[in-house]
Formats: sequence, structure tokens, C-alpha cells
Amino acid sequence: MIGLFKENVKIALGSIRTQLLRTVLTVIIIAIGITALVGILTVVTAIEYNLNSSFASMGSNTFNINQYEFKNRRRGGGEVEKINPIITYTEAKTFKDKFNYPFTQTSLSFVATSAAEVKFENKKTDPEISVLGIDEYFLNNSGLEITQGRSFNTFDISNNIYACIVGSDFVSEDGLLRDVNPINKILTIRGAKFKVIGVLKEKGSTFGNSQDLRVMIPIQVARSMFSAPNINYSLSMMVLKKEFLDEAVDEATVTMRKVRKLNPVEENNFGISRSDDLLNRIANLTGFLNVSAWVIGIITILGSSIALMNIMIVSVTERTREIGVRKSLGAKKSTIAIQFFVETLTIGQIGGIFGIIFGILAGFFICLAAGWDFVIPWGAMMAAFTTSFIVALVSGLYPAIKASQLDPIEALRYE
Repeated sequence: MIGLFKENVKIALGSIRTQLLRTVLTVIIIAIGITALVGILTVVTAIEYNLNSSFASMGSNTFNINQYEFKNRRRGGGEVEKINPIITYTEAKTFKDKFNYPFTQTSLSFVATSAAEVKFENKKTDPEISVLGIDEYFLNNSGLEITQGRSFNTFDISNNIYACIVGSDFVSEDGLLRDVNPINKILTIRGAKFKVIGVLKEKGSTFGNSQDLRVMIPIQVARSMFSAPNINYSLSMMVLKKEFLDEAVDEATVTMRKVRKLNPVEENNFGISRSDDLLNRIANLTGFLNVSAWVIGIITILGSSIALMNIMIVSVTERTREIGVRKSLGAKKSTIAIQFFVETLTIGQIGGIFGIIFGILAGFFICLAAGWDFVIPWGAMMAAFTTSFIVALVSGLYPAIKASQLDPIEALRYE
């Protein structure tokens, strides 16, 4: 059986060489379909991996209170835009003081600026550094890790020390603190000098925005240096015992409504987002993208199937005399059918291999351009291999049956 299969593969390759141009065009059509499928699935896999990496590090026992920019409601057949007020420092501080749910730690923070210039000795950065004002719980609640030095403690925050924690880009090959031990080095921000006490673990980029080009300083120091109007503050809560998460979220909602002085019939004018909700939304989004990838891929692959079936029908017609000779020498119907079937499978798998290679390359360059971490899409590769096999199976069935049922006498008469 193995010997017969090898012989059929040799015949298939010989047939491919004799009609090379037609075969190449068919392989290209198949490869385009598989490339579309693998490329989209590769990008979807990268998106899912990067988003999960960004949010999963926070754990499934955290939730945040932020401002919803706006919320749409239907009124009288039209849409009215309801803008949520920002969370002021007074509101955030009042919430933190009043929210005393057991086994919960609350963090208060804000983005002071996204365009700071940081100096070290005679070197300085472009004005693209984000400065965050944080408290002692921020890093823990956000799932951020320290690779060198230490985090802020309660003493640092309560005494408003001029110290900072920097992102990993500061110690990279092109960073401001490259080739030196960053701990205890002095950075200058807006004329104020900060001692580096810690370096964050690399987080990478999210949709092209680097998470490692940032400096974190004590929140009260940041408030004294950056006094822009309408600063929006964020609250982050971590429940140390996950089984209390639902009750903690309910308690936080009630507390924030009291801080905002909302009456019982008014809707929330703030947003609460749980880390596990974010992960579920990511799963739903990537699931939708996966379905879209399959729809696009199947539409393209349908054209590949038609093209492959067409070339095999033409091949059967052109080799009618050859089939007649084989049958007259004793070849069985099954032998003829297997011969053409193996030829179809060979062409289909060649197209599938090229499609997988081009699809992965396309996905890699898209991830590179977007600044995402590339993930080898094993699932997409298996899906492409299976799909190309099914395409060959469906496309080769009719030509193989047609070839096996030719009458040997009529086939020998064929010109």
C-alpha cells in the first residue's frame, strides 16, 4: 500500500511538471485563500495575547472606578449625549476615606502629563514621557512588577518624597539610564529633581502606545507640579479574597453614589470596570474576529476549490487515452481514482504550505508595525492544514470518480 502511494505521488509530481503553468496558477489561488485565513488568525492571536497580557496581570480580583466619557440614551426617538463629570481629587479622596470594605486596598492615581521632558546629567528625552501621580497601592493593584529597586511605601507617600519609579525603556539600549545602575540616580522633571528608587518590568506596547515610557511619582508631589484644570482621577481596588469581589463592587457603587450625591432614581454618572469583565470582553471580541477570519477565508477558499476542481477535470480529459491504456493493462477503478485523488491532494497541500508561510509572514509584519508581541499561531497553522486538505478532498472527489468510470475502449479511441 505504501509503495502504491509513493508511485502515485511520483505520477502526480510528473503530471504537475507537464502542466506547470496551470498548476502554479492553481497553487497561487489556493495559497491566497490560505494566506488570508492564516494572516487574519495570526493577527487575532496576537491581539488576544497582547490584550490578555495587559489586563490579566491585574488578576481577576480587581476593579476600577473611572469616568465614562459619555453614554447614549434614547429620548423621544433621538439620541441624547450624556457626559459624565470627571472624578475630581476631592471626590476620589472622599471615596477612598469612606470605602472601608474588608480585605480591600484602594489606590488613587492620575496622569499628570503625557508630554514631559526628563533630564539626566547632560542628556534628555524627547517630550513624550508620561508622568503618573500614584500612591503606595498603585503598582500592586495594576499588576506591575519591579525588576530593580523597590516600590513606594506608606512613608514615601505620606511624606511626599521626591523619588520616582521609571519604566523599562529608561534602562534599554537607547534609554536615558543605559549603561549605569539606575537606582539612586537623579532625574529632572520640570526643574524638580527625583531620585530613582525602582525600575518597572517591561510591559511592551498596546496598540502602538508604549507602556514603558513613563515615570511614576508620589501623587501629592505630582499635584503640586501639574496643576492643569479638570484633571481626572482614577480609583483602583483590589480585593484580597476573590470570593468578596461581588460584594465589594456593590459597596463601592453605593459609596461612589453617595460621594456624587445621586438620588435613588438617578443613573450612575461614573463607570465601574472589573478585570474579569475586561477579559470576557476581549474573549468575545477575539471570538468575533475569529469568525470573521473564517468567513473571509472560506469565501476565498471556495474560489480555490473551484479552480482546483477545474484543473483536475481538464487533466482527466487530457489524459483520457492514458487512462484507457492503464485500464486495458488491468488497472482497477480504485487505482485510477486514487491516482487522480493523490494528485489533487498534492497540489492542495503545496498551496496550503505556501499559504501558511505567507500568512504567518503577513501576520508577523502587521504585528511588527503595530508594536505587538508576535505569537506563533499553532491553531491557525493546524486550521490551514486541515482546510487545504478538505479543499483537496472536495475538489478531487468528482474528477477522481470521473476518471475511474471511463470506458477503456472509448478512452483508447479518444483523440
